[in-house]
Amino acid sequence: MNCVETQTHGDIVEIKLARAPVNALNPALCNAAREAVEHAIGHGAQGIVLSGGPKVFSAGLDVPYLLSLGDQRDHLLLAWQSFFGLARTLASAQVPVVAAIAGHAPAGGCVLTLCCDYRVMAAGAYRIGLNETQVGLVAPEGIQRLMRRVVGTYRAERLLVAGAMVDADTALRIGLVDELVEIEQVAAHAREWLQQLLSLPRSAMLQTRALARADLIEALRPEHIELDRFVDSWYSPDTQAALQALVAKLGK
Repeated sequence: MNCVETQTHGDIVEIKLARAPVNALNPALCNAAREAVEHAIGHGAQGIVLSGGPKVFSAGLDVPYLLSLGDQRDHLLLAWQSFFGLARTLASAQVPVVAAIAGHAPAGGCVLTLCCDYRVMAAGAYRIGLNETQVGLVAPEGIQRLMRRVVGTYRAERLLVAGAMVDADTALRIGLVDELVEIEQVAAHAREWLQQLLSLPRSAMLQTRALARADLIEALRPEHIELDRFVDSWYSPDTQAALQALVAKLGK
């Protein structure tokens, strides 16, 4: 079963995460989305819309799957590498990428949106944020840089330390997202923003964009993620207890 759907709108390709029910990011979904982005750009797409939903853009990494790997450290590393591979592909894309956030975007879902050029979110009770500390995880330095990049240093500290999930109105006010629209209009508004950007002189826009996003690509370099250290912390008793509690809560 395909876990990614693509739809072409002229020069723009929409890539939709489609792994029911909440687009939990397992290796199959991460790899399929990465390949879809690469294929679209390789075949001439001038802009990408990354969408999910409805009601959940992506619930983040597939924690039950990751826990099912048990002590298989190599498999756990591969799972996280597939996620960061998708994040790096979005961050380093040679064309603009807009996140169409038609619902909640916690943890890994939020990370993917931070790798995009622009974020259009559904208005209402939907929430977005990096809630890693709430489940016993430490967001790597590179991921913290992504948050600081869009909301500023001190506000990022407060959000990251608390593992805060903010509502759509707050996300707009602090700059975590760029625009709020009704949920049915999220993807269309993402395309509209892209069309406006693509109407600019192409070479100047893309060169300016590349310079402006160099820090984003730098943030996701392996030395700023320290994946081995992150996986070590995954196996700590406190983290495992918090993750098991999360899975138990999800199962109710």
